[in-house]
Amino acid sequence: MKKYDIIFFDVDDTLFDFTKSEQEAFNKVFDKYNLLNSLKLYEKSYQEISKVLWRDLEDGKMSLVALGSERFRRLFLEHELDIDAVVFNQDYLKFLGVQTHLVKEAEKVIRDLSHKRLAIITNGYTDVQKSRINKSPLEGAFEHIIISESTGFQKPQTEIFDYAFNKLQITDKDNVLMVGDSLTSDIQGGVNYGIDTCWFNPKYKENNTSLKPTYEINKLESLLEIIK
Repeated sequence: MKKYDIIFFDVDDTLFDFTKSEQEAFNKVFDKYNLLNSLKLYEKSYQEISKVLWRDLEDGKMSLVALGSERFRRLFLEHELDIDAVVFNQDYLKFLGVQTHLVKEAEKVIRDLSHKRLAIITNGYTDVQKSRINKSPLEGAFEHIIISESTGFQKPQTEIFDYAFNKLQITDKDNVLMVGDSLTSDIQGGVNYGIDTCWFNPKYKENNTSLKPTYEINKLESLLEIIK
């Protein structure tokens, strides 16, 4: 088995429980606007809108800044709500930035890999992602936290990996592993860049793409067997 000295981690739904974090932030922001009564209805619409927009982001058709307010603009238009989408998005991101729910075993895995060079590559908002990591038990565990908003590129673009390799001064791709839950973002990005990938798939989703991750795990702790 290959030896990996440098491990890049995705954040959401890899180390952090984004579903839980999003749910709490949603509850708080909709409560602030007195909209809790129809929360389930709004959530369903939001998930459908958000999925389309995040795919557009990965495909380079939309910027992260535009995505933030556009998801709520479309939501409010669909439900005929007269709310400023830009301000609402700012409020939502503030609530999201204090959510620190970790995926099961994340803290143990990161602690057990502390002798390796660990870094983050995440698509998302700089203030939100840094805030969540720094308020969590994973604070200080990573050599670099590379966030798409700061770099101007997002996974699966090769440029964000160029940025990461430059930051960490990596010259050899053979001892680098990308770990993430998204086939279209994390795994596609790693494959495009020519590094080994580990698909974290706790829900046993089917891989309906042509992508072949180097490894597939259903429990985060299984990563330790690969790396050790």
